[in-house]
Amino acid sequence: MATPSLRVAMVGYGHFAEFHLKAWQRLAGVTLQALTDAKADRRSAALTEAPQIVVFETIDEMLSSGDFDILDVATPPATHLDLVRPALGRVRAIICQKPFCESLSQARQLAAESDKSATQLVVHENFRFQPWYREIQRILQDGQLGRVVQAQFRLRPGDGAAADAYLDRQPYFRDMKQFLIRETGVHWIDVFRFLFGEPVAVSADLFQSNPVIVGEDSGTFTFQMEDAARIVFDGNRTLDHVAENRRLTMGEFLIEGSAASLHLSGDGLIRIRKFGENVWHTHNYSFDNRDFGGDCVYQLQNHVVEHLRTGQALENTATSYLRNLELQTQIYRAADTGMKVMLGAGESDQ
Repeated sequence: MATPSLRVAMVGYGHFAEFHLKAWQRLAGVTLQALTDAKADRRSAALTEAPQIVVFETIDEMLSSGDFDILDVATPPATHLDLVRPALGRVRAIICQKPFCESLSQARQLAAESDKSATQLVVHENFRFQPWYREIQRILQDGQLGRVVQAQFRLRPGDGAAADAYLDRQPYFRDMKQFLIRETGVHWIDVFRFLFGEPVAVSADLFQSNPVIVGEDSGTFTFQMEDAARIVFDGNRTLDHVAENRRLTMGEFLIEGSAASLHLSGDGLIRIRKFGENVWHTHNYSFDNRDFGGDCVYQLQNHVVEHLRTGQALENTATSYLRNLELQTQIYRAADTGMKVMLGAGESDQ
């Protein structure tokens, strides 16, 4: 007997939601049935891309039109409470785009409400599903690098230097009071936790390079790990790096261990150099270089689908994702005070 197709509905069809829609259409055993967006031109654009869907003006109309297994919310943070709440208990899973909610307190509230419902709420944090990070995790688990001593990711997308920065793609970036870490750096907060575990302290220095935007677009934060390792995010959106597509990895990663070092290039190439040697060796692995970030949107959505089908453990549930937002808050606190912030049960994260 064939397994019934999972029924999906989407909310929002802005710039990035196009990747969501394309991924749903490619997933086997999944039917994208409906979509709603507040703007008529976006509803029309979605219908052009996916003629089989039914479009609605409001989420209430859409949810009342039938039974859905998954609701994909691909809208800005200010809308999350009003869009997620009506669906709790009415669908099996909700995937909510990041930045998740407007504040940490709001995110905690929504996560608590989801925990009391029959709906699994997952944050669309897709960078940990990029194929190079899944492969790097396997390399680390195999012990090929030995003990990690230092690591640094250098974010250099090169898209934020001009007077018209972000206007062609995501203009709301320009008005975000907290930009580099809240919108972009949070990806590496999650990736660092995925690869290296939980930090015990953080220090940070954030600043603005392009004066046409409101928030910070440059800076660093350093996680201190329990074993004294230092994990560094060094971001500057006005600078670039070597890559055929500078949005593929958005920068370069160097992980230095006691036995070997690993380098991730802007083209997704992984190389390893053993301690004491002078030659980098290419690490062979493959990935599907399509759509965004090595097809990570597809991989995240498939992860949720497989959870519903097989019961496999979910990554980035709303409740587990709260720690990323707590660490984000502490990074801004460290930058504001110029002091290292110790992380633990007694930390202030309001």
